[in-house]
Amino acid sequence: MTEYGRGSGSQPWHPDDPLYGDQGWEGQQAAGQGPYGGQPQHYPQQSPEAHYGGQQSGYPQDMSAQAGYPQDSSPQASYPQHDFNGGWDTGQQSGYDPYAEPYAGQTAAYGAERPDPYDSPEAFPPPQRPGHRHEPVEENVDWDPGPNDREHAFFAGGDDDDADDEHPRAGRRGGRQERRGKGGKKKRSGCACLVLTLIFAGGIGGVGYFGYQFYQDRYGSGGDYTGSGTSEKVTVDIPKGAGGYVIGNKLEAAGVVKSAEAFVSAQGQHPDGLKIQAGVYSLNKEMSAEAAVEAMLDPKSRSNLIIAEGRRNAWVYEQIDKRLEVDKGTTAKYAKKNWKKLGLPSWATENINSDVKDPLEGFLFPSSYPVAKGQKPGDVLKKMVATANAEYESHNIKGKAAALDLDNPLQLLTVASLVQAEGKYKHDFEKVSTVVYNRLKPDNTETYGLLDFDSTVNYLRGKSELATGSVDQLRRLDDPYNTYKIKGLPPGPIGNPGAEAIKSALHPAKGNWYYFVSINEDETLFAETNEEHERNRQKYLEELKKNEQ
Repeated sequence: MTEYGRGSGSQPWHPDDPLYGDQGWEGQQAAGQGPYGGQPQHYPQQSPEAHYGGQQSGYPQDMSAQAGYPQDSSPQASYPQHDFNGGWDTGQQSGYDPYAEPYAGQTAAYGAERPDPYDSPEAFPPPQRPGHRHEPVEENVDWDPGPNDREHAFFAGGDDDDADDEHPRAGRRGGRQERRGKGGKKKRSGCACLVLTLIFAGGIGGVGYFGYQFYQDRYGSGGDYTGSGTSEKVTVDIPKGAGGYVIGNKLEAAGVVKSAEAFVSAQGQHPDGLKIQAGVYSLNKEMSAEAAVEAMLDPKSRSNLIIAEGRRNAWVYEQIDKRLEVDKGTTAKYAKKNWKKLGLPSWATENINSDVKDPLEGFLFPSSYPVAKGQKPGDVLKKMVATANAEYESHNIKGKAAALDLDNPLQLLTVASLVQAEGKYKHDFEKVSTVVYNRLKPDNTETYGLLDFDSTVNYLRGKSELATGSVDQLRRLDDPYNTYKIKGLPPGPIGNPGAEAIKSALHPAKGNWYYFVSINEDETLFAETNEEHERNRQKYLEELKKNEQ
């Protein structure tokens, strides 16, 4: 702080000085001389012990003086007062700089009779020496700091009176302490509480309303039709693995049911509701959800094309044309022209040659496929080929062909097609597979490498007959698929084998059979020699005569 109460000499305090006689700060205020009034003020000087490098700090060191208490009038405290302008309390402070003196190299000491004029809540902080770091004043931890940045003043007990404080910080301290001293916080405004309650109630009500609307839109019942629907038919394609909501949404989009929710509810109430299968369904429009579930459980409503094991591609093409309602031969022509674009595996395309009658034979895997008007032949064929690829890959046809002394996986698929065509019953498939592999052996002295299968002749003829002709006639038939003339396997599959035939081709039974004949629906006889086989054939003829009578 600035000091200008005395000089460096030994003159005593002047009697005319306002502070003469230990009048203190109160006396000066009583005389109408404020700390910043027209009369010069005399600030206590600093003791020599507080000098910093020849400079006085300008701050009182005695804490009692800071607190505003008068000091004793001991000789150490009564130093003569000197006026900087050469006079005594003239009120003329021309050229006076209150901030220059503390740093002008003058000696100083405390004014014992003076309290610190800055030690009051109304005062501004005392001036500081340039470059001097002001030490923060420790806050009184007893006062309530008020609401923090996460607490609204309303909930902290504050009111509008706080806004009238001239000095918010000081007022908050005093006000808090005063209120605590009086025994508690002020009451909250009842009107504000009411407004806040209404706001919360309105917000909760709004959220509840919109939440209910969202639930109704997404999960609530969307209504239902009544009856079995109109006479107008639509087709709906249900993908594999579709659940209730997927099916319901497709039916709703097609106009079959009024809402997906109603369908899901009806499906859950039906004992067989979860048995609805993938496929194309022909359904009436505007059906009740219950009627739609019943219709989809009826096989007659399904428009799926079911390919049975052993069916040839020619039959499949015809069925696709009918269901797509296109001209006969459309699908067959497309397949012949675009077979390389339909997704055949590389091991097939690499081994298909010009002798193969249909490159897609064996790759339209037996299964159920959604086929309905509006689809394209290429899209239908791609699904079938993709299904076949997945099935063959699961059996590792590519990796097991060599272990069976076959040239490539296509030959393994051809063996499976022969097993499917020649074997009448699945429990005989493994033995039929053994007959095929035995006849393919180079050291075969029974058929000398010839398969002699009627099924291959029927394939090249496009027929399915038991009477294919005499052996001599068949040996003269010139065709790569005629196994009565051409040794080894035909150029490619002669049909679409099922899973059981494929497994049998991969795991033939152990035996030396070269012949077999089915004498009735329940029995197939196998033989190792031609003589044994002739006896079995006689049994077959006898059974045939019985059936004719």
